[in-house]
Amino acid sequence: MPRDEHRDPAARSPLREPVDPDIVVPPGPPGRVPRQIEILAAIAAGGVLGACARYGAVVLFPTAPAAFPWTTFWINITGCALMGALLVLITERSTAHPLVRPFLGTGVLGGYTTFSTYALDGQHLIGGGRAGTALFYLGGTLVAALAAGWGAATLTRLFLATRPTRDGAAG
Repeated sequence: MPRDEHRDPAARSPLREPVDPDIVVPPGPPGRVPRQIEILAAIAAGGVLGACARYGAVVLFPTAPAAFPWTTFWINITGCALMGALLVLITERSTAHPLVRPFLGTGVLGGYTTFSTYALDGQHLIGGGRAGTALFYLGGTLVAALAAGWGAATLTRLFLATRPTRDGAAG
């Protein structure tokens, strides 16, 4: 008879790969701040900066309650474009410090972009009797964000291919 995985923790299979390699890391040498603390501190510091940038954008470009949420739309699009460029730069072009991706990617850009406001904006549009606009906003944001991430990554690769590397060779 198989063991009941809900009642017996030993019956659960171990996670074979970490969900996020920045968070699940082997412990460092004794006497040193654990790597997880450094990573979480980088994410938290970046998240503060990203959330402040998003708040600033909302203050500078407020959206009327029944209007199309352009500010949130452009925040998510620009955030995805920046993420596409960032990942090319730090994973394909150079060896970045291990805290760059958690700080900039997960922290700054994770704090800057906003799925929760995106979903809430859609809910408000539907609640205001603008279901068609909500559908356009929700679907359009998704398509535009994916296109922005892909496009920025592609353009970054093309740009870097024409730039000399440290040894003088092209990209």
